[in-house]
Amino acid sequence: MNIIALLTDFGLTDHFAGSVKASILDINPEANIVDISHNVPRGDVFLGAFSLLLSFRDFPKGTIFVTVIDPGVGSGRAAIAVKCGPYFFIGPDNGVLSLACEKNGAHASVRKLENKKFFRTSVSGTFHGRDIFGPVAAHLSKGADFEKLGPMQKTFLHCQKPSTLVKADKIQGIVAYIDHFGNCITSIEQSHLKKMSGRRIHISIKSKKLIPLCKCYNDVPEGNSLGVIGSAGFLEISVNCGNAAIDLNLKHGDSVDVAFI
Repeated sequence: MNIIALLTDFGLTDHFAGSVKASILDINPEANIVDISHNVPRGDVFLGAFSLLLSFRDFPKGTIFVTVIDPGVGSGRAAIAVKCGPYFFIGPDNGVLSLACEKNGAHASVRKLENKKFFRTSVSGTFHGRDIFGPVAAHLSKGADFEKLGPMQKTFLHCQKPSTLVKADKIQGIVAYIDHFGNCITSIEQSHLKKMSGRRIHISIKSKKLIPLCKCYNDVPEGNSLGVIGSAGFLEISVNCGNAAIDLNLKHGDSVDVAFI
């Protein structure tokens, strides 16, 4: 049975995440629900998209991703389901699904969610996660026909990719995401660095501080900064046993450069 993976900005203080799960279980009591996170900063479509990008490849084929970062809920924005390679992605058509679909690299088939047969009986103008996205995922997990969810849509909105510029002697990127530990995940991927294998690397932050590229956090003394390829394949700026965002005064969008010598 397909896993249903939830990623939202609902937090855990209120009932919202639980209500989405309830709407799924009401249709499919045996649904296998996994929480990716409910702590995406509220309304931050890019960070939701990047969170999905970091996590979706860890899931088995057939997983149904329900991603609800939806500041336009109840407006004219479309609700969509995307079949891309071995995965299904469900959410608002505001760009939040785009980075994962692009990384997957497969052809994306898009359906506009209009078949009310797959919705909750009563649809609120403020809670499509519970009333549309969760129920559609539940029906898919029970074998509903993807093509019957609604009419085909030629394309879907794409959020702007984090800036990465690859030159002969330098890669210029930005801090794209900051995790719970304060590690600053950049837009620079391991594949970018592999193109320059065999050359010495210097990493500079905000055009000044130089740090080494290491294999693990413990390669430098406690409290020292370093670069490391994280588990999702992106260059991270970290501090051994520290918080890079705080200790190095880094925030989303700050520049990170890799120079090759």
